[in-house]
Amino acid sequence: MIQSDQFKEAIFQFDEVNREDPNHESFEGKAVSRELLYAERMTTWLNRLNPDASEALQLAARSQHIARWKISRSEYPMDRKGYLQWRTVLNRFHADQAAKILRDVGYDEETIARVEALLLKKHLKDDPEMQLMEDVICLVFLESYFADFSKKIDEEKMIPIIQKTWKKMSAQGHEAALALEMSPEASELIQKALVV
Repeated sequence: MIQSDQFKEAIFQFDEVNREDPNHESFEGKAVSRELLYAERMTTWLNRLNPDASEALQLAARSQHIARWKISRSEYPMDRKGYLQWRTVLNRFHADQAAKILRDVGYDEETIARVEALLLKKHLKDDPEMQLMEDVICLVFLESYFADFSKKIDEEKMIPIIQKTWKKMSAQGHEAALALEMSPEASELIQKALVV
């Protein structure tokens, strides 16, 4: 895939921001900024599902969690309502962060608006690119974060989380998810959620 200098610069700028994440994760024996690693995983999964994804979708996937650590979950009530408020604020924050970088590197307003719409998750079921983005988000979660996350949450709370994740995904996403290599415990939990 041919990538413009403008695209490469935008990705570089996104990654530079995420490299500042003070939270680190061990990956292949190295400590990596958590949100930089997340961004790379988003790109990897998008390329697996659709190597010909539009430039706007590639940019949105890479900036999905840009500077996420700057708005802490603890700033909002620790209930469902607080969680939804936090997520709404985060979506707008990520869209604003991405838009600023895209303007700085010279993208047109139409592309910027499209990236913002994807990051704000508008029209999920009506927009094939938004659905693909949601599949990528869910697959990154299931492959890289689900096993640890599921150890911290009671099974009775995990079942609905898995079911909600599954509902967000397309048939292509389901197929990719069922092919993931997982621990026996994680795999068993998913199977349990899908037959309930």
